[in-house]
Amino acid sequence: MSNKKAIVFVVILAMVLGTLAGCSTGVSSGNTVDVGIVLPTKDEPRWVQDETRFKEALKSTDYSVEILFSQGSSANEKQNVESLITKGIKVLIICPHDGDGAAAAAEAAKAEGITVISYDRLITGTKAVDYYVTFDSVAVGEAQGQYLVDKATGSGNPLYLYAGAASDNNAFLFFEGAWNVLQPKIADGTFVIKNSSEAVALQNKATLTRDEMGKIIGQVTTNWDFNEAKNKAEAHLTSASASDKGNVFILAPNDGTARSIADTFVADKDIKSYVITGQDAEIASVQYIIDGKQTMTVFKDVRSLVKDSIDMAVAILGGKTPETTGSYNNNATDVPAKQTEVVVVDQDNVKAALVDSGYYDASTFTNLK
Repeated sequence: MSNKKAIVFVVILAMVLGTLAGCSTGVSSGNTVDVGIVLPTKDEPRWVQDETRFKEALKSTDYSVEILFSQGSSANEKQNVESLITKGIKVLIICPHDGDGAAAAAEAAKAEGITVISYDRLITGTKAVDYYVTFDSVAVGEAQGQYLVDKATGSGNPLYLYAGAASDNNAFLFFEGAWNVLQPKIADGTFVIKNSSEAVALQNKATLTRDEMGKIIGQVTTNWDFNEAKNKAEAHLTSASASDKGNVFILAPNDGTARSIADTFVADKDIKSYVITGQDAEIASVQYIIDGKQTMTVFKDVRSLVKDSIDMAVAILGGKTPETTGSYNNNATDVPAKQTEVVVVDQDNVKAALVDSGYYDASTFTNLK
């Protein structure tokens, strides 16, 4: 092969390899990247929203960025981080698929002098996490629990508990917050737990240890999976008597699982009405709220969380110390954190909170008043 042909071949090969490497999303300059972002999956609307918000927020910076998705695999997550390390990142923003499972990825980055920011979910069991940007997860659970309390009257109200994945530290924080508010009303008879023997056994205990919460979550986990949420709800309703139904109250951990659980409960002829919680203000759940199929959601303005993350990264890249508002123990160290506030949304304020604020366009929904 002549030198000229060899050069042409190399150029074409480079172009092909560049196309094949297109599993990443982002803006980078040349072969180097300043900020690497790793999100857990593209299969949930929440994380696709986050990707869009990151892109919008990064337009105002001079730093190059690459966004990768781990698709629900800690192994993929570590490979993504290793790929970003080879591109010279100085700051890693990572939302772990599994809090403990992400420790190895964080440690690999830290070993290269990279500042590690845990995003939305806390990486646990390692000292390799420098900062944590989060919504106040305990406050999220408290908001969900308080909504159920505020809607309940009388005593003996059937209560069904559901939780996120036991591999996600946030699932424990959400449940802790909900339990803080619900437990006194369970103890005084306002609510009666119908789907967790572990929760019933602990219903007179105001503060639960992590192991105790783990026992409850083990019974009512959805694993953040819509189908698993549906299957659990079906199993619980099948084993429940008609007297365990009627006008029910449901603690659902997020919007996706709330929709699945709500659809299951509404199909049961013995369910007269339900109040169900959610979080994330996903478009589908906002429409459910408008239509009366989901009662509430906890709105976590991703724009604020993303902005806090980018502000933190820019401060680090500029040699400054980022602003923090608290700390979280990740079972290895206290991680400095920047917390973002949350807002309860139901039919009464859905338009003001989500449309008038510019988060969503009114044309996204039908029957919005």
